[in-house]
Amino acid sequence: MKKRLLFALVSMLLMLAVSACSGNSGAKNTGGSSGSGKEITVWAWDPNFNIAALQLAKEKYEAKHPDVKVNIVEYAQNDIVQKLNTGLNSGTTKGLPNIVLIEDYRAQNFLQAYPDAFRDMSDVIKPADFAEYKIGPTSLDGKQYGVPFDSGATGLYVRTDYLKQAGFTVDDLTNIDWNRYIEIGKKVKEKTGKDMLTQDPNDLGLIRMMAQSVGTWYLKDDGKTPNLADNPVIKEALETYKALFDANIVKMNSDWSQFLAAINNGDVATVPTGNWITPSIKAEASQSGKWAVVPTPRLANSKESVNASSLGGSSWYVLNMDGQDTAANFLAETFGSDAELYSQMLDKVGVIGSLKAASSGDAYDKSDDFFNGQKIYADFAKWTEEVPKVNYGLHTYAIEDILVVEVQNYLNGKDVDSVIRDAQAQAESQLQ
Repeated sequence: MKKRLLFALVSMLLMLAVSACSGNSGAKNTGGSSGSGKEITVWAWDPNFNIAALQLAKEKYEAKHPDVKVNIVEYAQNDIVQKLNTGLNSGTTKGLPNIVLIEDYRAQNFLQAYPDAFRDMSDVIKPADFAEYKIGPTSLDGKQYGVPFDSGATGLYVRTDYLKQAGFTVDDLTNIDWNRYIEIGKKVKEKTGKDMLTQDPNDLGLIRMMAQSVGTWYLKDDGKTPNLADNPVIKEALETYKALFDANIVKMNSDWSQFLAAINNGDVATVPTGNWITPSIKAEASQSGKWAVVPTPRLANSKESVNASSLGGSSWYVLNMDGQDTAANFLAETFGSDAELYSQMLDKVGVIGSLKAASSGDAYDKSDDFFNGQKIYADFAKWTEEVPKVNYGLHTYAIEDILVVEVQNYLNGKDVDSVIRDAQAQAESQLQ
């Protein structure tokens, strides 16, 4: 009798085990190596750029891994930041995605605030495979957490017809410093009546570009200590910024739509910004053949400044939760290594990646008629590798909130030393 009962008990346990392994227990398999069906969720913003690139990666990966389903969820970037902070603050990953896109300027905030929330990707990607400047914000304490995605490499977009009217060529604006840029801008304004650039004084992207061209930032190398008052690069960047306005070559704007309108309406002769502006410039078909792109100007008095910088850019992160191995494999096989995928993303979406192996090939070697036959994507790929590496740290946007007010004071007559000294004091008071 005891033997029959023991046999029945063992048989029942085996049946339960088989049922669990076959996925009939009612639990949803969200990743890992077991189970015949795996499902992961990715959060990102911008349907025409990040989401479109994700869709290409999803299609390619799912064709190779038919047992995996990749769910793409679009949120605004600010909503992603809020939802991620709320979820991670609660101490649970419930309701959060397997993969999330995070802007490089914000990455260290998450990595340092939630050190156990993200999967170390050092075992599935090689940092050396990507542009060096992308590694600083995506890694922490020697571990590589982010999979670098798009390049924010900047360029100086120029209207060749306006330059010609003023007696200049594209070569005259190639590899110059900002002082020379201002000199040329005055002559362009005099000869054509066109401003050299359009700028929203509440948007300090231009100052970021100037700082990164020297390999410095608003913060010291620890990523936490404000570095304004005793930072000669920030001082020169502010002085250069004000010189642009004082030269009367800036068309003011107050938002993104006005920024684009100034470009597409032909109101400005140049646009210094990230390569992501290319589709917006090309949207005005009547200007085809009238544009070129040259390297970004460098700071004149900072000896380490180069004609390369970055503005924007983001990277992919895997959360430590069920499904993380599948999520890591998805990134490793797509954004982490697939040069062919990056060529497709460039051709169909306009994404310039930071994967070194993706910086060549037919898509990058194409001449662009809009830019008078220039191979602009090959140029941007080259400039991506020249961008100096900096630590964006924890407080980029918090410091800019302070600087925006002080820059307005500066443009209205406050002296630069008082501006950076007061900004430093506010930053130290609020952030430390």
